[in-house]
Amino acid sequence: MSIQIRPYLVTDCEAILEIINDAILNTTALYDYNPRTLTHQKTIFQDKLDKNFPILVAIENETVVGFGYYSEFRFREAYKFTVEHSVYVHQNHQGKGIGKLLLVELIELAKKQNIHTMIGVIDAENTASIKLHEKFGFDKVGLIKESAYKFDRWLHSVFMQLLLK
Repeated sequence: MSIQIRPYLVTDCEAILEIINDAILNTTALYDYNPRTLTHQKTIFQDKLDKNFPILVAIENETVVGFGYYSEFRFREAYKFTVEHSVYVHQNHQGKGIGKLLLVELIELAKKQNIHTMIGVIDAENTASIKLHEKFGFDKVGLIKESAYKFDRWLHSVFMQLLLK
């Protein structure tokens, strides 16, 4: 397996849309209900790029198999040194270490941008993501019980934090 991590290109968006819409429709990794359109996803990403936030893609055999990014944690000025990140891997490529590669790169980019802390908001049922974050030194700093409702049940959000040095 040879995975390359590189910056996002607009031409990646269709493959990313397949990954994100699968997460929306079939998992609790994302709390949206409805699939996104290509135009909507491009607009979301352009907003992040306009604010100088990175979007990375994982490529295997010239195919997008994952992506990750970070952006504002909250919209108040005092939060400008804190970001919230997301990492998604195509359902057929999970367990290959792709999420780890993306997370390593995001952490390094955040350090270069003088970000102080990274926050991950993870569904409490997503134990694989929680364990991955713990391996990178993220601490569980909060649990918001019944913070979302999807698939006819209440879901809990785990907040994980990494202080960057």
